[in-house]
This record gives sequence, structure tokens and C-alpha cells, in this order.
Amino acid sequence: MKNKNLAKRVKELRKRKGLSQEELTENSGLSLRTIQRIENGETEPTGETLRRMASALKVNPDELIDWTIKEDIKFLEFLNLSALTFIFFPVLGIIVPLIMWVSKKDKIKDINKIAKGVINFQITWSILIFLFPILVFIIRVLTNQPKDGKAILLGPALVIVYLIFMYLLNIIFIIFNTFRIHNEKDVKYFPKIKFLI
Repeated sequence: MKNKNLAKRVKELRKRKGLSQEELTENSGLSLRTIQRIENGETEPTGETLRRMASALKVNPDELIDWTIKEDIKFLEFLNLSALTFIFFPVLGIIVPLIMWVSKKDKIKDINKIAKGVINFQITWSILIFLFPILVFIIRVLTNQPKDGKAILLGPALVIVYLIFMYLLNIIFIIFNTFRIHNEKDVKYFPKIKFLI
């Protein structure tokens, strides 16, 4: 293994985890000079040093040695498009991207940001889909709406229009963000509650 490859891997992974060299020093129990020499490719770390660094970076030593980050726009596009499975059942729009994300987590550039964006949006969307019809029903019961034909049909019609709007919104956002990923821009989903940070 070449020092420069490991140096690049350690530095990239440390930055992705949001750690400074000093924090990595504290977490690993290694000296700051050792961390600096490894990141500069000046030394070949021992097995124990690799084990400590891997533990501090929350990866196993093999992942640290073999860890490479690559660009894979096609996978990111497919990950985003996988959310379209919500059409068959809303929760699938969460589960399928989640499985794809976990399988490649920290191995593809920008996967964490894109996966969190799409999954947070799908969770928010699913909550809104299920809560709105319940809210309409509760409002109708609490307001004691008259039982004439128009009032009876108003609630279901409102729910159907809402569901159509929400499904179209979801499809449009997924397609829009797939084009943004293709053009190497950040994804933009709204509304989105940050369940995954």
C-alpha cells in the first residue's frame, strides 16, 4: 500500500466525519505528529496505529485500508429515482433509498447528503399524506357539518385533490432533483423535516 493513498484516505475520511487533526488525536490516543505524518504520507502506520485510527473514525481497519471515495453520478441518480417506489406504497419511498444508501454509505461522494435529503423528504411527505385525511375527518366531526349531499362529498373530494397534488409534487421533486444530481448540483426538497441529520 502506498503512503499517499492511505494519507488521502485518512484525510478524506477525517474531514467527512467532521474531525480536526486534534480531535482525531484525542479520539485515537495517537500523537498529533503521528496523525500529521500519516496524512502527509511520510510514514507507514503500524497495525496498532491503524486499529486506533479506524476506531476513532468509526470504521474497521480493513475499511480504512481499502476505503476509497469515488464519484458515481449514475448511482446517485438511481438512488434518487428509487424514491419513486412511493407510487406503489408510500413507505417504499423511504425503505428503498435507505437500503441503497446503507449499502454504499461513505463510499460514494455526496451520497450521505443526497440520501438524507431524499429520505427526509419522503418521511415528511408520508406523514403529510397520512395526517391530512385524518385531519379532514376530525374537522368534519368536530364542526358537525350538515348531512346534505354536498357536505358529505366535500370531505372525500378535498382528500382526493390533496392526494393527487401530493403525489404529483413528489414525482416532480424526484425528477427535478435527478436532473440536479446529473448536473452536479445540490438536491432541493421541500417540505422536509430533518429526521436524519
